[in-house]
Amino acid sequence: MTEIIDSNLSVQQEIERNFRWNFVVNTLDGASFVLGMSFFSSKIILPLFVSHFTSSPLAIGLISFIGWGGIFLPQLFMANAVERAPRKKFFPVTLGFFLERLPIFLLAPMIYLLAGSQQVLTLVLFFMLYTWHNFGAGTISVGWQDMIAKVVPVEKRGRFFGISNCIGNGTGVLGALTVPFILEKYTFPLGYVFCFAVTALFLFLSWFFLSLTREPAVYSSKPTVSQLDYIRSLPEILRRDRNFRMYLISQIIFALSGMAAGFLVVYAVQTWNLPDSEGSAFMIALQVGLTMAYLFLGFLADRKGHKLSLEICWLLNVLSLFLAILAPDPWWFYPIFFLSGAVSAGSFISGISIVYEFTEAENRPTYIGLANTIPGIVIAVAPLIGGWLAGVMNYRFMFVLSMIIGAISWLLLHFAVREPRKVRSQSCV
Repeated sequence: MTEIIDSNLSVQQEIERNFRWNFVVNTLDGASFVLGMSFFSSKIILPLFVSHFTSSPLAIGLISFIGWGGIFLPQLFMANAVERAPRKKFFPVTLGFFLERLPIFLLAPMIYLLAGSQQVLTLVLFFMLYTWHNFGAGTISVGWQDMIAKVVPVEKRGRFFGISNCIGNGTGVLGALTVPFILEKYTFPLGYVFCFAVTALFLFLSWFFLSLTREPAVYSSKPTVSQLDYIRSLPEILRRDRNFRMYLISQIIFALSGMAAGFLVVYAVQTWNLPDSEGSAFMIALQVGLTMAYLFLGFLADRKGHKLSLEICWLLNVLSLFLAILAPDPWWFYPIFFLSGAVSAGSFISGISIVYEFTEAENRPTYIGLANTIPGIVIAVAPLIGGWLAGVMNYRFMFVLSMIIGAISWLLLHFAVREPRKVRSQSCV
């Protein structure tokens, strides 16, 4: 039985002793996960898959609604349990296998058996499994994030996320090159069965590496509170921490600008009558943008702070939408998806890591939950708003509105939010 470590000094010594091991196994976890998900892209592959069953913009918007809603909404309600857990690994490893990974394992055989003869049932079961996967991911996400913040020191988190995702997306470029070949060679639904089976394989490999993490036990000194009292205490945190509050507001506005993300590939395919193989080729540009941005922004954030990294990627978001509005032919969508990949990379690296720096370790799960769940409500609803606007007006109108909202969010982040790393260092002087 592993000895329980009580003193802060011995905990820190164990973390430092196991840092290289944890860096390697969690980098392999992240790289395997990202590579697997390159065959399951919610921006390109899943909208193309669903478009075989329906042309409704709301159905396409449902992909992002379930994806973002499932990932973000449960997090705040898990934060109290995560704060009390001496080891956070239980959440992503034990719970994660059944809540996050298992539904992906079931997806490919379901589509293989049913898609050819039971299209309505296939679509319903797809959304059910996709909901299971994403709400499972949201349930274990705070535990995973707090575990990473615990075993990876603050000055190395940017490069950790950057390197792991750079490797994953670097190999994901090969996946992106493979997907158009698969979808062109195999008739529907077999091509998607192969893609989703590859995703399942790499997600299992990812889970195996994650399970190898070495994490010391640390018991919280905070008094135990009921879930109801815990929820009641949250408004006081927002009232007290103005900088964090302004960051949340900027994230909420940026989340609304994301209403366009899931419709870019559908717009291109429908406007220029592209086949699935050509539409899925945009994955290459997306993966290259992700790979390059993960490496660059990861090291930049460690040196200059995560706020600057977020400002850069939010500006790139505005630029990508501007190009989509003006695009005269489908070739423009290669740089558009390259920029979209860079935006996703920066939002992931710095959107996660900046939250760790607003507070001390004991309150970290609560801040993670607030930073994800509150904007997550808007992230979940935004695609449905985008789908409704695309149906009532048109795609370009929705893109223009998203671009304007994105510009407002950048202004608020730049002028109203202070770099939390500097704020905390000044408060310690």
